[in-house]
Amino acid sequence: MKKVKGFDSFQIKLVMALLMVLDHIDKIPGLLTGDWAGIFHAVTRCVGVWFAFAAVEGFIHTRSRILYNARLFLWATIMFVGNKVLDLLFYSKGIYNSNNIFLTLACGVLTLGIFFGFSKNDRKVFPINKWVRYSLGVLILGVAAFLTEGGMVLLPFMLITYAFREKESLRNLLYLALAFLLFCMSIQVYPTLGETISMMLYNSDWLFITVLPFLYVYNGERGYTGKWGKYFFYIFYPAHLWLISLIAFLVK
Repeated sequence: MKKVKGFDSFQIKLVMALLMVLDHIDKIPGLLTGDWAGIFHAVTRCVGVWFAFAAVEGFIHTRSRILYNARLFLWATIMFVGNKVLDLLFYSKGIYNSNNIFLTLACGVLTLGIFFGFSKNDRKVFPINKWVRYSLGVLILGVAAFLTEGGMVLLPFMLITYAFREKESLRNLLYLALAFLLFCMSIQVYPTLGETISMMLYNSDWLFITVLPFLYVYNGERGYTGKWGKYFFYIFYPAHLWLISLIAFLVK
């Protein structure tokens, strides 16, 4: 059998998990100094979009798109409840949790399902006029883009990824166009070059384009398929954020 080059989805997820931690450890008081928080924030802009890419892969290959979408909304609910419980427990020191990428991914998959179908016989799932469906999809996309974590980046990224999955060059061109648009929206010149660079490190959503190298080393294989691998991200994502919040509470 010919060996498949590159890395499978599970291997890349492990790398992204490490980067994810780097993106959030600045919440621990006194841990990072100088511009390190901004640097870590900038170099980890690929994390959310990789998991958005993985969600699109899941949408394509899952046996039930509806159940897959429901699972994402379930974990979004678990994350929301957990965040609120910790907010109450850590309220005295002003520590709050607002991250919930599960909700962003769930809204993205919901939008894909509305636009492109939840099943091959989609009329039984959504027995409504296609223009009503499209209008509903645009409405959900618009609302979610502003109300979910990273929605303005991840949701259009997911639409581009799925719609142009067989047209790689056009897909990449649209990624670059989205990155340029986000750059233009975030750029702001300050009195000094240092201040300008520091600002751009934090307002760096346009750096989602750094996910491209990971897409090219991805070999299209799922990798480890045990239950631990299947639910690793679902558990690790909230667990690492809640642990960081606990440490922040103890040292603050």
